[in-house]
Amino acid sequence: MHPINLAAKLAQFDSHWDPHVVADYNDNEVMVVKFQGAFPYHLHEDTDDFFLVLDGEMVMDLDTTSHTVKAGELFIVPKGVTHRPRAEHECKVLLIEPAGEPNTGDPATAAAKPRI
Repeated sequence: MHPINLAAKLAQFDSHWDPHVVADYNDNEVMVVKFQGAFPYHLHEDTDDFFLVLDGEMVMDLDTTSHTVKAGELFIVPKGVTHRPRAEHECKVLLIEPAGEPNTGDPATAAAKPRI
């Protein structure tokens, strides 16, 4: 057991939309990721989607609405809801997802989740 410095973990990569696992929590993976631009619309049939903005600002687009999420704020997308995160400028985010959950909701299009 030891503290995990999220800023140090985020400094280890420059890519966007590329989640990196930094810890395990029960049966969940805790990840850090950098957003810039727009991610494709997608949904997760069986799990909620957790986003905590660490730095910057993102917008969460849902079917009929959009929500701005700023540093220090979190947003949870309920399971089965189509959504798309996007960020005009680079945004740093902490994600919590069940282990093995594909970030796109589809294993065929999901990003790998390296551990750092």
